[in-house]
Amino acid sequence: MDHELHRLLPFFADARAAAEPLALAVVLHTAGSTYSKNGAWMLAARDGRYAGLLSGGCLEADLREHAARVIDSGVAAIVHYDARGPDDALFGLGSGCEGAMDILVTRIGPDSGWQPLVAIERALAAGEPCAFGIVTRDGAAGRPLGAIVPGAGEDADVFTVSMAPPPHILLLGGGPDARPVAELVRFLGWRLTVVDHRPAYAVASRFPDGTRVIGCAADELAARYDLARIDAAVVMSHHLEADRAYLTALAPTTVPYVGLLGPQSRRERLLGALGGLAQPLTPRLRAPVGLDIGAHTPSTIALAIVAEIQAVFSGRDGGSFS
Repeated sequence: MDHELHRLLPFFADARAAAEPLALAVVLHTAGSTYSKNGAWMLAARDGRYAGLLSGGCLEADLREHAARVIDSGVAAIVHYDARGPDDALFGLGSGCEGAMDILVTRIGPDSGWQPLVAIERALAAGEPCAFGIVTRDGAAGRPLGAIVPGAGEDADVFTVSMAPPPHILLLGGGPDARPVAELVRFLGWRLTVVDHRPAYAVASRFPDGTRVIGCAADELAARYDLARIDAAVVMSHHLEADRAYLTALAPTTVPYVGLLGPQSRRERLLGALGGLAQPLTPRLRAPVGLDIGAHTPSTIALAIVAEIQAVFSGRDGGSFS
């Protein structure tokens, strides 16, 4: 399940600093067409502020009212929305979503040690997966509705929410056209490392907050960085020898996505220079990198690259829904 932790956890951090409890809303079940699926979650404050979306904004206003009541009472609740009937108006309001959702709302605060949010925050910082359970039937295993259970379990009355750390992207080349790629990657909340052999480009202030920037020679990459930690790499230094060195370092790894900027003729020249290393690399190589969306500017090329990475992560081909 995908979670926009980079938006949820800062919201939590502000609430914790102010010692203001929050409501955690978790989707337990859906039917028909819904914006979110099982396991999605959002946080809401007593004053109506919230982080995360369980719909396209259709039901959040109503959920905020439930959240306020749960925060005040400390008593969890399951809220049911059903937009499948012909007389529906947004779960009574006219959204036309044609789906149903069961959402459990429970209180999170100092009295519960801010769990599971503290555990999620620590796991994200360590780059590790995390899971928590939430009791869905009052009295199950001696716990009240909405109680948080650490880790994943097998109890039918405990709903498990699992999350993996955000993907880690490696940009090999930090030139001007790498910056819009970096901005999109960080906007999505993905982890990002940028490597460049040119001191003028290996400067952290050129990239969004949270970006790790490494300055080293291209042929030192494998020695300077643990490539096993990477989910996708994009080779875009615009320097033929540097790109060859980067591909040489990536070829023996299991990095599932390797993108290479430049035309097919440049790709073939680089693969020829790799010799026997080209064989293990080729099945993972996307070159020219990116989806075919008619991109010709740095920003649209960045969009094409990041969209292709997302498609590969999701096992999709990037085609149109229509």
